[in-house]
Amino acid sequence: MQRHRRIGRPAMIVAIAAALAGMLSLAGTDATADESGAFVMTTSRDTLALEAFKRTGDYIEGALLFRLGGLRFDYGLLIAPSGTVGRMENAVRAASAAPDSRPSQTASIEWRGDSVFADVKPGGLQRIASRPGSMPYLNPSLLMLECLVQRSRARQPPLDTVPVFLVSGGRTLPAVVRGAGADSLVVSLAGSSIELRVDRSGRILAGSVPSQGLRFVRVASLPGHLLSMAPPDYSAPPGAPYRAESVHVRTRGGFELAGTLTRPDAPGRAPCVLTITGSGPEDRDEAIPLVKGYRPFRQIADTLARRGIAVLRLDDRGTGESGGRFSGSTSADFSDDVADALHWLQRDPGIDPARLALLGHSEGGLIAPLVALREPSVRALILLAAPAWEGRRILAYQQDQAARKTLAGAALDSARAAGRRDMDSLAVADPWYGFFVGYDPLPVARKLSRPAVLLLQGETDRQVTAEQAVELESAFHAAGNRDVTLHVFPATNHLFLPDSSGDPAAYISLPSGEVPRATLGIVADWLAARLSPPARRSR
Repeated sequence: MQRHRRIGRPAMIVAIAAALAGMLSLAGTDATADESGAFVMTTSRDTLALEAFKRTGDYIEGALLFRLGGLRFDYGLLIAPSGTVGRMENAVRAASAAPDSRPSQTASIEWRGDSVFADVKPGGLQRIASRPGSMPYLNPSLLMLECLVQRSRARQPPLDTVPVFLVSGGRTLPAVVRGAGADSLVVSLAGSSIELRVDRSGRILAGSVPSQGLRFVRVASLPGHLLSMAPPDYSAPPGAPYRAESVHVRTRGGFELAGTLTRPDAPGRAPCVLTITGSGPEDRDEAIPLVKGYRPFRQIADTLARRGIAVLRLDDRGTGESGGRFSGSTSADFSDDVADALHWLQRDPGIDPARLALLGHSEGGLIAPLVALREPSVRALILLAAPAWEGRRILAYQQDQAARKTLAGAALDSARAAGRRDMDSLAVADPWYGFFVGYDPLPVARKLSRPAVLLLQGETDRQVTAEQAVELESAFHAAGNRDVTLHVFPATNHLFLPDSSGDPAAYISLPSGEVPRATLGIVADWLAARLSPPARRSR
């Protein structure tokens, strides 16, 4: 599942771009009380993130362009003499938004003893259990990683473990810091080992995450225009036999969802599929810049529109061009948005209201049955890597998979116990977690004797395991549903990309972000058979 606090979106610290090398000069190594600087983070294929910052006394202000998530974070940190952070201000915008535009979300965060108090707008005040002296980390900020290192070195002997508060998600994890030479450190955090080259004051000069093939470097400055991105292109490709229309869907919450409706160039009313994204704030294509070219819902829309099936795909509430508030929303709230979009489609004169389908990926595969249970107009469900387990079990599995990479024995048991405590704390503080950890998808599936269901699953998926698709299939059959089809794709991960390991931490190394045509063909063939006009429908 995928959230920026995300179930399963891997933590990424990233590397230097050759394309930028001529524009940037390496920063010097002499530490000063007041300074400015930047970090460049890319892979060999693409720039993944850029960060610029300025220190003035005990205050740091910075801007982080996270190309992976299509987001820009502007932040401020108040540093105490001990190296701990007393307060943090954070503003979030779309990466394509103007730096002075209204943020989609702001947060004022304070550390008090073993608690973190976060005043999120829109949202509200949250108290989240943490650890005394925990350091903020906003993935993939290298400046905050540097603060963590300097916090370790502020003690004599240096701290070998520093508690880290994940700003996106609210979990507190241990960061293990160990020396690897006169000017080298290794930081182990969230299952990743980050190799750093540092100066005497603990400033990060360069580094890498070998397991992910990532590198990064400190530079003296960054041109301001690099801290933004061009807006995504949702238009139809040249010569396509369909139109791609920009639409806005009014919701019961009083805000509009922005999206793209692909209409086939054919007479009469078309059947239509409504896509539902996975966890976390997603755009209408469900793009993951981490995996170059990964825009699965755009691929699906193109494939189906060429087969005469319209597709409506939408930015999540509070994301991209959509209004509303993402923070504080639950899967049940998102199901209301999907139901409102279905009602909008039913009123469209070019769409056949009797031939509507839902296609959900990951958390979207949890939401789609919720909607179908109360919306009899849904003719078909396509569920990609849909969960069958209660959320608590899924999160525990994912945490265990990450911890096993670096821990064993008593240390692993301790990490598991800490993970359970963090999960309980988040379930109280965050409405999304509160809903998800207690939600069991199987009772809903056991009530759906209709519509037709297509279950697609990757064999090597390590976010939603393959056996869950079998459990869902059994649940639908138990409801008396006679039209349930299951396809499990060998050596295929949670993103439906070829991948023999399925490890989310290795997604960045995948050679292609294009979902195989054979997979798309199975979806198109199955839908065409169930959404054909009544007179031609196969018996």
